[in-house]
Amino acid sequence: MKKQLSMAAILFALVACKPAEQQQSNAVDVITINGAGATFPYPIYSKWFDEYRRVHPEVQVNYQSIGSGGGIKQLSAGTVFFGATDGPMNDEQLKSAPSAILHFPTVAGGVVPIYNIPGVTSQIRFTGPLLADIYLGKITKWNDPAIAKINPGVNLPATDIAVVHRSDGSGTTYIFCDFLSKTSPEYKQKVGVATSVSWPAGVGAKGNEGVSGLVRQTPGAIGYVELIFALQNNIPFAAVQNKAGEFVTASLESVTAAAASVSMPDDFRVSITDADGKGAYPIASFTWILLYQNAQDKQRAKIMVDFMRWALTDGQKLAGALHYAPLPQPVIDKELQALSKVQVQ
Repeated sequence: MKKQLSMAAILFALVACKPAEQQQSNAVDVITINGAGATFPYPIYSKWFDEYRRVHPEVQVNYQSIGSGGGIKQLSAGTVFFGATDGPMNDEQLKSAPSAILHFPTVAGGVVPIYNIPGVTSQIRFTGPLLADIYLGKITKWNDPAIAKINPGVNLPATDIAVVHRSDGSGTTYIFCDFLSKTSPEYKQKVGVATSVSWPAGVGAKGNEGVSGLVRQTPGAIGYVELIFALQNNIPFAAVQNKAGEFVTASLESVTAAAASVSMPDDFRVSITDADGKGAYPIASFTWILLYQNAQDKQRAKIMVDFMRWALTDGQKLAGALHYAPLPQPVIDKELQALSKVQVQ
């Protein structure tokens, strides 16, 4: 009897331990990779990192949407493994980094002028020089003759224009200023092109979220955000005149037209604002992920290369639903080859 009891006890113990053993055998060691940077691609990056983890549950990517300037600084300081920017790093920034940094375009998107004009329901039109004069503080009323001239039939009020811009280092700012500098020599001289600039007029707000929120709650306001933030917040945005003289509304098709109009250099640092070609939206840009060419952590480098290959193939299929333009196939092909530059061994 005692022998039977002891055997039963042993069998009970084995059964009781089985779930714990199974749980231990099924446990996955999670590798965390930290990145930071642009708010412009945050919606698509969030989607990508979630979808990638479904395929690779052992990988957790944490991405802080702090602005392109912050992403470049944190990557250069080594506090994150990868950075993200909407404005490519300049030569000085690349030289000051601890080692070589590579740029990889991920998607293309549009920056749109948003506005809150009481009583106006029609879509407003802008030219580059007109937007430049507003942000230079030279045009201060919505019924200014220069605005009225290109918006015939729109009953513009005599409301003051409340200019809103980014307060943080921002690739969205870089794109916006890049376009205005190409269309206004005065803007180029007085403000220039950078992720952070000295604004002659207006108030600042942090992130695309901050700018869209402030414009939405301020009668007479104008700002600039990535297209998806205007759509998500149901804020009116303007059509903008392109190089061909057309007033174009930002869309998947018009951003794609801009992206397809340029020749991609080997380092992938290129501007597509004020692009040539019919139907091209003029305030468009690629956005980039930044990786060290020879990172010390080869395991994470290998994972990021694999993620980039996934993002450039399967991930591109998710772009359109979030109002980003997928990359042209020749750009994808060129990037897939360039990923071999990242040292993973």
